[in-house]
Amino acid sequence: MALILLRHAPPPREYHRCYLGHTDIGIDRSLFDETKIAPLLDERFDRIISSDLLRCTQTLDAIGLYGYTADPRLREVRFRTSFEGKTFEQIEQTKGYDPAVLDSQERWHDFVCDESREEFRNRIASFLSELDPALNVLVCTHGGTIKTVLSLLDQPEPHRAPDYLDYVRVPLFGYN
Repeated sequence: MALILLRHAPPPREYHRCYLGHTDIGIDRSLFDETKIAPLLDERFDRIISSDLLRCTQTLDAIGLYGYTADPRLREVRFRTSFEGKTFEQIEQTKGYDPAVLDSQERWHDFVCDESREEFRNRIASFLSELDPALNVLVCTHGGTIKTVLSLLDQPEPHRAPDYLDYVRVPLFGYN
């Protein structure tokens, strides 16, 4: 069947372009464009799973997809406390910032994150290993988590995370 990865709806505008990680911010219903996900609303899912953070669970509630399971392994990467809630422009102004950290995703990750790339990937891989590839599964989660899932499934990884309230469908077969 398929794994459908849905990025949560937008948080309030003051949090746009901020590194939110594990911060538990809800969604802003006034910014919610349900037409982007209209095709999903007619599908039948064998399982619906969500990150346990409000921006994901509120997204599913808002579109009327209840009966989901919340799983903390689907959270966004854990950013350093000093960068949580800040924009890139604010991070550029912090003491210790060096533009050389932008030379690679690995260096940037090591600079802004409190959770190593390996820890983050292992957390997501643990979740994926429990999914039954014969089922049609909808997962509501975060942009960085979606990019990591795509990487682990050897799918083309977008340059950027999907837009708010957007989704991607990927095959799950063959993942161990």
